[in-house]
Amino acid sequence: MRHILDRPIWSALDTAHASLAEGNERARRYPPSIVPFAASADDTPESLEALENLPEADETMLLVEAGPIAVPRGLAAVSEALAVQMIAERPHERITDSRIQPLSEVDAAEMLALATLTKPGPFTRRAQSLGTFWGIKAEGRLIAMAGQRLRQTGFAELSGLCTHPQFQRRGLGTLLFLFVAGEIAARGETAYLHAYANNTPAIGLYRSLGFRLRSDMNLRVVKRRA
Repeated sequence: MRHILDRPIWSALDTAHASLAEGNERARRYPPSIVPFAASADDTPESLEALENLPEADETMLLVEAGPIAVPRGLAAVSEALAVQMIAERPHERITDSRIQPLSEVDAAEMLALATLTKPGPFTRRAQSLGTFWGIKAEGRLIAMAGQRLRQTGFAELSGLCTHPQFQRRGLGTLLFLFVAGEIAARGETAYLHAYANNTPAIGLYRSLGFRLRSDMNLRVVKRRA
């Protein structure tokens, strides 16, 4: 039986993020201004055709699945990568720290600048549409953040974790990681995350923080064929 996280983009757009979805019952995507994620409900010809019709000529979409990714004939793969999906082994305790504060639309430009600098994954100025983000500020600027991206019934993805290079190796990333994991657990949901399969240092860190490997994942960036 397929796990709800095997097709995490589809299951998010079919449950907790249904209000953000563009498309229909065969294929859906997030608005590109939020995140370039898309998915088909399954690999039937009807669903793949619906997926093919989602992007405009100049748009790319990111597909993420546990199994092999079927690409419609009218779309071309721009790039692909291997990743892992990790899930919390137990509910993390909720923690408090006076340095951590919720981020808002006022912080959107700084959040995008930090993500652009550190490259934690796809990130846009409207990323907060997906879920709450928290950050730590110093010297009048945002220096570290983390938040939530994909959400399904009973699950939430921990994402956007990054620290400004000038403030790394001070434990800020670990602190925010545990904080967000605790906030997700406090809602009665299970935290999970994605990492590139070759990022062994990050995978080792996540293991030490109470996450285990749930599944290997495939990533493909696609666009319309010329």
